[in-house]
Amino acid sequence: MERFDLAVGTAAEFLRSAWPELRDVSFEVGDMPPAADDDGIPRWRVLTDEKRIILYRLPIERLSHLHRDDDLHRRIMIEGSVFRAAAEYLDRDPWDLGPERFRYF
Repeated sequence: MERFDLAVGTAAEFLRSAWPELRDVSFEVGDMPPAADDDGIPRWRVLTDEKRIILYRLPIERLSHLHRDDDLHRRIMIEGSVFRAAAEYLDRDPWDLGPERFRYF
């Protein structure tokens, strides 16, 4: 849980520093969403009017498929979820938010 929170916090701080529209947005971690919807179990929830993004730890960790199960790939998966949620908030493509951020290889 601590690594998850750290990965979310690090990605959120990067995004806040790069995108003025995200500076006042609260990035929060929840264990599970209140309920599944027609599209399945959500990994995050974007509340634009409240300036909040909630990332759900259990669905992100348990429903994501890693091709290699190690610390680096888990962190990339978590950060990717933060970027996709922020992109939804901004109505942009996730790759627009920090293309240099994900050049690990």
